[in-house]
Amino acid sequence: MKFKVVPPAPDSLDRLDAVHRALPRVPDAEESCCVRLMREADVPAQDDAKAWLTFCRALGVAEESERGYRRVGSLDPDALRERFRERVYAADEALAVLADAEGPLTAGEVFDRLRDRVPAWERQRSTDWAETWRERVARILAWAVLLGLAAPEDGGYVSV
Repeated sequence: MKFKVVPPAPDSLDRLDAVHRALPRVPDAEESCCVRLMREADVPAQDDAKAWLTFCRALGVAEESERGYRRVGSLDPDALRERFRERVYAADEALAVLADAEGPLTAGEVFDRLRDRVPAWERQRSTDWAETWRERVARILAWAVLLGLAAPEDGGYVSV
């Protein structure tokens, strides 16, 4: 399963660690988990907390069951990188664009090279789909830098 939700990348992985530690060890309902994230990890709003829950699932550090969400795994850098590439929608494609580039690319340039790969149903979903996807690609690239899969260079990004 691939996950589309990507919260804004923080300044360091310490933020991901704080969110991970705030998740319960015993499954709990989504609303309760969101309250915990807001209280213990200083997540500003419930929608932001939901995004973090989903992203943590994508990274394999949270899981959802019929009883709710719970913390799993560790923040092993290699596992995070692998899951990011495999489970975050368009992450591997964005990284492939960087790998094939002759030099640094901006988030907008990466989006332009991925534009044709955005599913038709996403394009028909809203009139501002391109802006939504530009933002998603920018967030993916920021997380890629944080995870050591890309690096900023000359106002753009390069593959590492």
